[in-house]
Amino acid sequence: MPLTETKLRTLKSKDKPYKVADQRGLYIEVTPSGGKLWRFRYRVGKTEKKLSIGPYPVINLKQARNAADAARHSVAEGGDPAFEKRKKKIRDEFLSAQTFEAVALEYIEQMMVKNGLAQATLVKANYFLEQLTPSIGNRPIHDIEPFEVLAPLKRLEATGKHETAKKCRSFAGRVFRYGVATTRCKSDPTAMLKGALVTPRAQHYAAILEPKELGGLLRAIDDYTGYLVTKYALQIAPHVFVRPGELRHAEWREIDLEDGVWKIPAVKMKARRPHAVPLSKQVVGYLTELATMLGTESYVFPSARSGIRPVSENTLNAAFRRMGYSKEELTAHGLRATASTFLNESGLWNPDAIERALAHGDSNVVRGIHCRGQHWNERVRMAQWWSDYLDQLRANKIFPIARNRYDLT
Repeated sequence: MPLTETKLRTLKSKDKPYKVADQRGLYIEVTPSGGKLWRFRYRVGKTEKKLSIGPYPVINLKQARNAADAARHSVAEGGDPAFEKRKKKIRDEFLSAQTFEAVALEYIEQMMVKNGLAQATLVKANYFLEQLTPSIGNRPIHDIEPFEVLAPLKRLEATGKHETAKKCRSFAGRVFRYGVATTRCKSDPTAMLKGALVTPRAQHYAAILEPKELGGLLRAIDDYTGYLVTKYALQIAPHVFVRPGELRHAEWREIDLEDGVWKIPAVKMKARRPHAVPLSKQVVGYLTELATMLGTESYVFPSARSGIRPVSENTLNAAFRRMGYSKEELTAHGLRATASTFLNESGLWNPDAIERALAHGDSNVVRGIHCRGQHWNERVRMAQWWSDYLDQLRANKIFPIARNRYDLT
């Protein structure tokens, strides 16, 4: 006879496990310890199999019968309930170990490190992960909902870090999409957060844009009394106007002092394209002095703490602060804006040549390749003119910069 709740409650344990049938393959097994476990017996072909449904009374009689019915329908459709349950268990265990932090670290390694992204980019990615880890780092990535990601982003916003919050959301989105591509989650919850964050105002890097002030900066650099390598980096930076990260990661093997060219590999460039920097006589002179003192192994601007590492990311800006310039007055990155402004206002140079010198990418790849070759000789002349002009400003020789003399026709 089929089981009833009353009969189930009265079943007593014995010295050995025993079974009590319900109906259509469903039965309960009573263990010597008094446990009562629901089982469902079925056949796949000629093989008899058992499906464990769960313990009584956690699963009551009605629930057990419903589970057995579902398993019976699965068998009728060619399925194997026990196999599916084992597969689900394995997948659940696998997914529970796939936390956001674990997937993010894998993403950084597989999609960023192995694709040769710049060290500065990797540092930023790890920083974004640090901001997100306390809230969602240990959560299985497939269980994370949009509000869980939004919470740490709003905390960053509350401290005024609007740009950081925006970039953290973007980083998290890339991690989730990587998780989707590798079957660890089904969707990107950050897609629903567009519009939930304050759009940060575009901020320009502080830069000196007046000749007299620029001359004062150059003289202040010459009077700098800090770490000698930092002083040379400060002296060279205005002449080459590369990004601060590109400057501090410069290696001697990239520099040809005889031909006066610095060839920066694509892996170090923001746009992931190789970039050549023509070196003026002044820059070659600075580098020659530096090579004579330190040799030409590894980095051009080695850290004072370790010769096998470059100076730190904040070295130039810290030097400017020591010299009395606030972050609202001057930044290392702002030297690019200084050079761009003066060169464009001179009217002497093709704007495309200036953009190429700044390593600004061109959306048209074919045009970009063409311009690189077309403007090299002009860039060489422009680099020397710019260094000569800086020397005049350093000597406090201020004169109106020539304007509008480049014939675009």
